[in-house]
Parts: sequence; C-alpha cells; structure tokens
Amino acid sequence: MREGRKELLIVIPAYNEAENIERVVNRLITDFPQYDYVVVNDGSSDGTAEICRRNNYNFLDLPVNLGLAGGFQAGLKYAARCGYRYAVQFDGDGQHRPEYLAAMQARMEDGFDIVIGSRFVGQKKPRSMRMLGSNLIEHAIRLTTGVRIKDPTSGMRMFNRAMIEEFAGGLNYGPEPDTVSYLIRQRGARVDEVPVVMDERLLGKSYLTPLNAARYMIKMLISICLIQSFRKRR
Repeated sequence: MREGRKELLIVIPAYNEAENIERVVNRLITDFPQYDYVVVNDGSSDGTAEICRRNNYNFLDLPVNLGLAGGFQAGLKYAARCGYRYAVQFDGDGQHRPEYLAAMQARMEDGFDIVIGSRFVGQKKPRSMRMLGSNLIEHAIRLTTGVRIKDPTSGMRMFNRAMIEEFAGGLNYGPEPDTVSYLIRQRGARVDEVPVVMDERLLGKSYLTPLNAARYMIKMLISICLIQSFRKRR
C-alpha cells in the first residue's frame, strides 16, 4: 500500500501508449495531486513500460497482453488490496479529462455504485455508424434492465468499494456495457451519469477501426440480450 493513500484511485490501462502516457500521467501528478493513480502496462511492445520506469510512475507491469478486461481487473485488484473507496477507469490516450473526476466522485457519494462520464447528457448524439451502435446498446440495456444509460460505451467509469471488490474477485468482468448491464440486473447496482467532454486521441492508433467497432457492437448486443441472462452469480 502506498503511503498517504487517497480515497480515489485512477486506473489507467495502457497498451502501446508510449506516445501519450507521459503527457497523461504528468498532468495528473502536477494538476490533480488529490488523487492516486496506477498505470497498468498491459504487455506493451513499445516503450510504455520504460517510460513508466524512467519517470518512477506507479505502475503494474503485466508480462503479457491481457486485453482491456484483464488489464483493468489487475488495476481493481490493486485498488481492492490497497483499500481505495473509489476507482475510475481512465484512458491512457489522453481522451479523458481529469477535471470531471470531482463531479463524478460527488455523485458517487450520493449513493451510486457506478457513475459514468457521459458525452450525451443534455445533448443529442451525432449521426454516425458508431453512434448507431451506441443507440442500439443503450436500448438493449434499457430493455433488459429498465435503466437508461445515454453513453453506454463511455470508457470513463467510476466504481465504489462494492464494485471494486466485485471486479477484483470475479471472472470475465470487463469494463464494458454488458458488465454494467449484468451488475444492474444481478447485483442491483445503482448507475448514474455525469456530463463530460472528451478529447480526440492526438497520437497513436485506436483499436476501434470501423470493422472492430462493428464487431464490438454485435458482441455487446448479444452479450446484453442473451449471454448475461445465463450468467450465474458466485
């Protein structure tokens, strides 16, 4: 456990983010010292791990690439072991803005289990194939849980202690819309959204190509509408 532990841990999954990770973490260290962070280097093949070592960042160095689910779960195992009250998923590519963390944490303290940083609270989604997928996932979650989440694919999600322990101790708990749907249905998780603005990736390549985005949408829809119904509780 780190000395001087804060209430909130920022978990930063990072796979081949050598072009971005220094900018992201240095801003957190300089401008948001009220939060702790951990970088989860997910078996990167570029210089991500070396940058973390050189800067003496707090980081977990996974020897192989586990993917987002495995990398994020490693971060929440760390959060559970160290006793953090809240943990937030925070992209290593610079798209998420840390100035919204205070509002998200304040909402958590109103009794919510999961708070999502949403781009679409109070405004319409742009017309695109990617937003079509977001709309379909939104409707699937509402159909199966009765809960409306306007930005279900947002990667900026904050979890309370109960959810941290759920992720840390469970299997196949990826930080994805189908898991959020499962937690609402099977764990009674209370979910809310806080309006945020997200930036575009400046450097590096996103894995969400049009083909991968289509595959992701289909996978989420099948999981939410079918697979999660058969998922057994521990």
